[in-house]
Amino acid sequence: YSFRPSYRRKVFATVMLRQLLEVAKKAGMNELYLSVEKKNEPSVKTIIRNGGVYERSFQIDGEQADIYRIALSK
Repeated sequence: YSFRPSYRRKVFATVMLRQLLEVAKKAGMNELYLSVEKKNEPSVKTIIRNGGVYERSFQIDGEQADIYRIALSK
């Protein structure tokens, strides 16, 4: 997801991720893995706020990125 600057910092990303988690639960998934560029602090905070736990880092196109795991409770 991406938001234009005038819509940032208004909890839209948090709401969208929570809705995605509900859809994933209904689909029978047990966990989600999300990748995010390390320098994208707002997205990292959103993922962590929604239960994301750091798993590992990797590099793509010369940028550092992290993978977070969110366990889905049933």
